Formats: sequence, structure tokens, C-alpha cells
Amino acid sequence: MIATKRISFQTQGHCDIVDITSQVASKIAESEIKDGIVTLFVTGSTAGITTIENESGLLSDFKKMWDRVIPTDIPYAHDQAWGDGNGYSHVRASILGASLTIPFSNGKLSLGTWQQIVFVDFDNRSRTRQIVVQIMGE
Repeated sequence: MIATKRISFQTQGHCDIVDITSQVASKIAESEIKDGIVTLFVTGSTAGITTIENESGLLSDFKKMWDRVIPTDIPYAHDQAWGDGNGYSHVRASILGASLTIPFSNGKLSLGTWQQIVFVDFDNRSRTRQIVVQIMGE
């Protein structure tokens, strides 16, 4: 059986990290599928999805890492093409990735004790975001 659902929410941009674990768990419960996998897909090219411990120090470290690895204050060819100043956000999103697959059993996500699902918005402005949630199993 396959169920496709969506999660929508507002973000602030600028490496805004949103814990979506409870929303994903709710979508699995709604589907009535007990065992399988859930695939999450970000619709948009300036955000990504991963798992992390949702702890303030680690989240700060995560944000600082992006500034060191893919800085916001250097020229990007994309910015010249469109003039929107978010070339760095596209590069960051492509590195993090637009999808994530997680197994679940007996209706519960198979996450570690300190592991949460987070959406990361790298864009340079706030926006409404959407994730496609595809649940497969029996």
C-alpha cells in the first residue's frame, strides 16, 4: 500500500531549522500503514532535509558549519543570473539533499533516542514550504 501526503509550514529562511518529526509521525498514523518506509521530499531547491539531535548547541554548530563551508558573502554566478542573492542557498541545499527515507515499524519511526527529522531552509527570505510524504508498506 502507498499513501501520499503533504506537510506545509512557514519558515524564516537564513538556515532556519524546523523539527518535523511529530508531523511525519502523524502522517504515518493517518495512513494506517503499520510497517514500511516513509520517504520525505522537499519541493524547492533552496532547502534540504536530514536527521540531527535537536539540541540548541548542536543546531548552532550546524548553522556555523554551513557559513564556513558555503559562505553567504562570496559571489555566486546564480546571483548574477537572477539577482536574488541566494546562490549559496541552492549550493547548500544540493549538498544536504532534498529527500530522506526512514523505516518504521508498528506505526513508529525507527529513529534513535536523540535523532529528529529536521527541515533546513537555506534561502535568504521567509517562505511557505512543503514536503511530500510518501508512506509505503503494509
